[in-house]
Amino acid sequence: MTAEGPLLSLSGIGRTFPSGEQQIKVLDDVSLDIYPGEFVAVMGQSGSGKSTLMNIMGCLDRASAGRYAVRGRDVSTLDSDELAELRCKTFGFIFQRYNLLPTVTALDNAEIPAVYAGAARSERIARARGLLEKLGLGDRMHHKPPQLSGGQQQRVAIARALMNDPPVILADEPTGALDSKSGDEVMALLKQLNAEGRTIILITHDKSIALNAGRIIHISDGKIIREEKPEAAGALPEIKPVTHGTIGFLSSVSEAVGMALRALRVNLFRTALTLLGIVIGVASVVAMLAIGAGSKQKVLDQIHAMGTNLLYVQPGAGNVHGADATATLTPDDAKAVAAVTGVAYVLPMRSGRETVRYGNLDDATLIQGVGPALPVVRDWPVAEGTFFNENDMRRRTAVAVLGQTVKGILFPGGEDPVGRFILIKNVPFEVIGVMTSKGASAFGGDQDDTVFVPVLTGLIRLFGQNYLNNMIIKVDDLNNIDATQNAVTRLLLSRHRIEDFHIRNMQSFINMATEAQNTLTIMLGTIAAISLVVGGIGVMNIMLVSVTERTREIGIRMAAGARMRDILLQFNIEAVVVCAVGGVLGVLLGVAAGWTAEMLGLRAIFSVGPAVLAFASAFATGVVFGYLPARKAARLDPVRALSTE
Repeated sequence: MTAEGPLLSLSGIGRTFPSGEQQIKVLDDVSLDIYPGEFVAVMGQSGSGKSTLMNIMGCLDRASAGRYAVRGRDVSTLDSDELAELRCKTFGFIFQRYNLLPTVTALDNAEIPAVYAGAARSERIARARGLLEKLGLGDRMHHKPPQLSGGQQQRVAIARALMNDPPVILADEPTGALDSKSGDEVMALLKQLNAEGRTIILITHDKSIALNAGRIIHISDGKIIREEKPEAAGALPEIKPVTHGTIGFLSSVSEAVGMALRALRVNLFRTALTLLGIVIGVASVVAMLAIGAGSKQKVLDQIHAMGTNLLYVQPGAGNVHGADATATLTPDDAKAVAAVTGVAYVLPMRSGRETVRYGNLDDATLIQGVGPALPVVRDWPVAEGTFFNENDMRRRTAVAVLGQTVKGILFPGGEDPVGRFILIKNVPFEVIGVMTSKGASAFGGDQDDTVFVPVLTGLIRLFGQNYLNNMIIKVDDLNNIDATQNAVTRLLLSRHRIEDFHIRNMQSFINMATEAQNTLTIMLGTIAAISLVVGGIGVMNIMLVSVTERTREIGIRMAAGARMRDILLQFNIEAVVVCAVGGVLGVLLGVAAGWTAEMLGLRAIFSVGPAVLAFASAFATGVVFGYLPARKAARLDPVRALSTE
């Protein structure tokens, strides 16, 4: 025995477990001191309490009564992370069922304790290689446990136990699952480790195995019944554990990411299904916001193409409906408005749908009676011929200018329509020009499916009424548009005596269109966000299943020294990695969907903001929905986790 006192000291230890309304006493008033360098066997039949005693000595479990001290430090005063640090630096565990992670190699299994001890990757790989080679597994270190024999798996477990060079080795029935030859080899290794100065605590029910120890503790029904010493136990030099730097947060994250990627590769199909919800959610956000922004910009471009310095005067006050609403504006009003200060052009308009015929071809199209200022006011130049002028207006000349769509219908052979006569409502009109293509309007409809005639000619020969549908006013200075609008309003009020008209400027149209498109974009974004939340719930469910399936793995990592933070970080980062990968794939898919939409005729505008927002949402989804499963994993009891099938 050493003069400095026992390495492990148990005094009056008791352990009870609830069973319904009763308490089952597994250990009863156990007192035991173990000194550095001893080889102690705890022997007893199944159910005697020896494994529970080992779990308490290895800080995997807590005593219900009594005092347990490691190097004089009372274990009952330690929290879960301090217990994890004690397991990491003081104890190495060798289990009967090996408790290796089946999805990683022997090398990865051996290095686990060094991960939680803060060792650099290169350092721990070198040490794990050295231990496995020393144990005769140099050619098997890249094999996974299912590819190894029982004896080889137990050697990997021994290498793992020695990884941090702990002073105490706890071996629970280390030969129980092995044949006699492999069992002899394991016992020889334990005796060698003891000869090197390590304290060995062997749990067994086999007398022949126990005789290898220098001290045998017999336990029955939770009590120590006797102690024997087959051979003298000399004092040996105490083993000091390997000391590594404290693992930093960034290193912890890096290790957790690596473990997460390995875990996700194991269940590729499940990972793919988990990714699917996030991918669809992110892609929906990116694509829908891009299409919404494109649609908004398309409408705004069309409105701006009409001119931003325009006023629209329409018949009828805001509360006037029906036929009377159309009988308020006249061509004389347009002449009067043209004299208002700030007004550059006035475009009186009257329209209706009529049948246009040329030869044996006809088309039901929109006939617009307008003033000669249309090309300037609407920024719509003539492609062929000319537009009618003020002289044509005064003389009520029967002339017409065609839109590109009408030209294509009435003159499909490509002949020049200028100089030809067409029939509008059976009235002959000479075609004097063809407009350039304007495309769809901001409010729908083909602007090129139109025939323009002088408004006074249209009122007399086509429409049979002397009232206008509306007037478009182009102002001189956009900065003075409000003042000009007020002046026009005062003029029309003085002429009509009542407010039987209303005026809108282009900004009001822009505001309405913007509001409508923003509402649509919000709706699309909300739908996409819901799909992202659904994907996040899927991640949480998958991670909860993963925690349940990997309970034993969690116990193994805790036995190797993993703190609550390490487990919490590992499982939360697994969820974050899934969502981050899904976020990247979702952004790419969303961009591809937007491009596809453009090919189908829609407009999509991509910007960094929505993509970053979608990815950040996916990342946050991983953090939020991964926390509960990770928290559940971190709070598992090591002993119960290790005993899970």
